[in-house]
This record gives sequence, structure tokens and C-alpha cells, in this order.
Amino acid sequence: MTTETVDLTTLTVDKTVDARGTSCPGPILAAKKGIPGVKVGEIMEVQATDTGTLKDLPAWAKKMGHEYLGMLQEPGYMRLFVRKLK
Repeated sequence: MTTETVDLTTLTVDKTVDARGTSCPGPILAAKKGIPGVKVGEIMEVQATDTGTLKDLPAWAKKMGHEYLGMLQEPGYMRLFVRKLK
């Protein structure tokens, strides 16, 4: 399976979920709550401060059948990107 390389800095985000300041499972719950508002093929950004999200979100995306695109580190938080596939 080949994955296209996505430039996360120029990504157009369709929905942003702010889970900063919450710890596990907060960011995943926020993602679960946010994904129904995203159309298939669109991208959701999850903003998080909990480093556990780095392994939890890709695992959740895979389990749910979505594509985890990667993470950008910002001062004080992370931006993680998921493309809705179904």
C-alpha cells in the first residue's frame, strides 16, 4: 500500500477539534465526536497537548478505517490530521 506524502503545512483542514488541555482519552473522544461532521475525503485536525495522542490517534484512525496523515508540532501543542475515508 502506498501512501501519498502530504505537506501538512499547506493542508486545507475542513474541521478542527481542540482537545488541548485534556489527557487520554480526551483527544480521542473529541475526535470521535468531531468525525461525523466531516465528509468522506475531508480532513479533520485534532489539536492536543497529551503526548499519548501520538500513538492513540493513528491507532483509532486505522481501527475506524480513516487515514492518519501525520502531526505538526506547534509551540505548546500538536496538530494531528486525519482524512475521513468512509
